[in-house]
Amino acid sequence: MSIIDKFKLTGKVALITGGSRGIGEAIAKAYAEAGADLVLAARDAKQLEKTAADLRKLGAKVVTVPTDVMEESQLESLVEIAWKEMGRIDVLVNNAGGSPPKPMLKTSTREFETAFRFNVTSAFILTRLVAPFMVENGGDGAVINISSMAGTAPASGFSAYGVAKAGLTMLTRELAQEFAPKIRVNAIGVGSTRTQALTTFLTPEVEKIMVETTPMGRLGEVDDIAACALYLASPASSYLTGDIVAVNGGLVALNMDLPRAFS
Repeated sequence: MSIIDKFKLTGKVALITGGSRGIGEAIAKAYAEAGADLVLAARDAKQLEKTAADLRKLGAKVVTVPTDVMEESQLESLVEIAWKEMGRIDVLVNNAGGSPPKPMLKTSTREFETAFRFNVTSAFILTRLVAPFMVENGGDGAVINISSMAGTAPASGFSAYGVAKAGLTMLTRELAQEFAPKIRVNAIGVGSTRTQALTTFLTPEVEKIMVETTPMGRLGEVDDIAACALYLASPASSYLTGDIVAVNGGLVALNMDLPRAFS
């Protein structure tokens, strides 16, 4: 097998949450171009079908399952449909997640717990559901968790999101130990990436500061994350597990300047 062939996903099936737009959509496209078939989950059924239609033009079989990852019963249905329609699950991308920055003193207990459930518990449940099916395929599975630099670089305003992503990072490392050698579990520590979530508050002034404080001199693009996700899903990374791959332009601290509580 050539090095290039090791990046192919021919005959594989990937299940991607948050797969209708942004990073999830970019990963789905990369996987489709590499030969994989796809199960896409997201809350917006209309957007899911729009994304699926584009991916089918690349030759991929695509199954869409409208899913709220906050609901365990819907995650169970997602896995049942994926197995019934595809007959295998080789790759799981826990991409759905998020939580806006907010001062800790204004963050309610419910908001904190919701951030944790959205970013960590959903990935825990879905991985637990999918793992046995991966082993049934022959024990060559890959789980990719979409984490964040906020989970390793503390900053004001990220007490909910940062702690949640730190939890996802640790879950990645724990499961890598528990599932080896049958299933590899890795994460991507995403830096400031141009997505719909970021652009909602990305004024020209904010973007200028973020770019100037990023060593690579630009914001990330979704394809930067997708390229890494392709590597982590493919045989090219067969000796890599329990790692958090930082795709963040060289940042060592968050490039968002939010006020401290008592400054």
